[in-house]
Amino acid sequence: MKIVLLGFEGCLPSGIVGLADMFWLAEQAGQRHAKNDILDVRSPAATFEVITASMDGQPLHDGRGRPLAVDASVADIVSCDAILIPGLVEGADGLPPKTPAMQNVITWLRRQHAHGALIGGSCAGVFVLGEAGLLNGRRCTTTWWLHEELTRRYPRADTVWSSALLEDQGVVTAGGPLSWVDLALHVIRRLAGPEAARVAADFSVVDNTRLTQTVYAPQRYISERDPLLLNAEQAVRQAPARLTAVELAHELAISERTLHRKLKALVNESPKVFMTRIRLEMACTLLDGQGVSIKRVAQQSGYEDEGSFRRAFIRFTGMNPSAYRHWLKTRQRTE
Repeated sequence: MKIVLLGFEGCLPSGIVGLADMFWLAEQAGQRHAKNDILDVRSPAATFEVITASMDGQPLHDGRGRPLAVDASVADIVSCDAILIPGLVEGADGLPPKTPAMQNVITWLRRQHAHGALIGGSCAGVFVLGEAGLLNGRRCTTTWWLHEELTRRYPRADTVWSSALLEDQGVVTAGGPLSWVDLALHVIRRLAGPEAARVAADFSVVDNTRLTQTVYAPQRYISERDPLLLNAEQAVRQAPARLTAVELAHELAISERTLHRKLKALVNESPKVFMTRIRLEMACTLLDGQGVSIKRVAQQSGYEDEGSFRRAFIRFTGMNPSAYRHWLKTRQRTE
């Protein structure tokens, strides 16, 4: 399987080199199993051909100005199975830059995607996909502090703030400067199967579970940017039971239509999605406490039915409440 790592001036070197290492380690894990059965794997070892590339094949300079050699230019690559774009160092304005090189690879990226290649980006690298029009009509994500800029630049994209990684119609986006780890594991999972991804994660000693960015982002980061968001969040948190959109609008002394419009503009969420997210963020906080049962957490989060709560929580975090609680304990022991 041919994997292209596409770099630009100002890219994060860990993204280029780290991605290459992840695919190499995935191969090593499979080969070790074949030799001595050290790992519990029943699928054949995956083989990856990893090519680093730039627009013209010339060496790049990373975000700290150091030269970074590449293997090829995009013109040299006729076909591939996946193209991954790591994060970029932000410009002086704190936002992802736009460069001529990005514009020059748009046609190539579109053609590769049309021919079946997975196209992925992490952190500010997601903006390259936006320049290529590959985010239009697709659910996508990026680092939480770049969400508003992604929404502003690419209004036809369906941006999702809280997700750590999303794939929609062959386009994969991930949030966080080091989210290339999640991106690599997702591509391994897609191309070589879930067992190969699990073994690569175990062999590399990294977490194979995708979490919502809400776990990492400051909880009041978005709310403090607009009074309505803060007031809406407080209304949801303080309500003894789950609110309807009509009830939330009444609490905020605005019309339901205005509520829809404001939430869509500020966080690209409907009132229902917004309220669900706040409730599940509450659940994440409650699960960090000791001696609180899952049933009690569900009730305090506005869910009368524990089964419905579990299903919603899995969609939100990628794991069930018990596994999330265990993950929290493990994470705290390592900090």
